[in-house]
Amino acid sequence: QVQLVESGGGLVQAGGSLRLSCAASGRTFSSISMGWFRQVPGKEREFVARISWSGRSAVHADSVKGRFTISRDNAKPMVYLQMNSLKPEDTAVYYCAAGYAAAVVAAQYDYWGQGTQVTVSS
Repeated sequence: QVQLVESGGGLVQAGGSLRLSCAASGRTFSSISMGWFRQVPGKEREFVARISWSGRSAVHADSVKGRFTISRDNAKPMVYLQMNSLKPEDTAVYYCAAGYAAAVVAAQYDYWGQGTQVTVSS
C-alpha cells in the first residue's frame, strides 16, 4: 500500500516556474514506478512524466519535454515535478501516481494522490 500527497500547486504567470512535490508513504516506495498526470474538466487524465523505481530512467510527454523534469528521492521519500516555462495550456489538476509497471497510461497505476491545482495566467 502506498499513500500519496501532492503539494506545490498554485497560480503563476506564463513563463514562470513551479515545483510540485509528492510525499509518499509505504514500504514499497523504493521499488515502485512513479508518474505525474494532469487533467482538465471534460478531458481524460493526461500523462506528463514517469520515473523508474531507481530514478535512472525517466520519460516525459512531448508536450512538456524540455520544460518539465521529474525526479525522486527514495530516502525521503518524495517525487518532484519541476515545471519551467509554463504556458496557459499547462493549467490543470496535477496528480501523482504510483504503480508496479513503468507506464504512460493512467489505468496501469495503482495509487493516486488527491491532486493539486496549477493555474497559468497569460
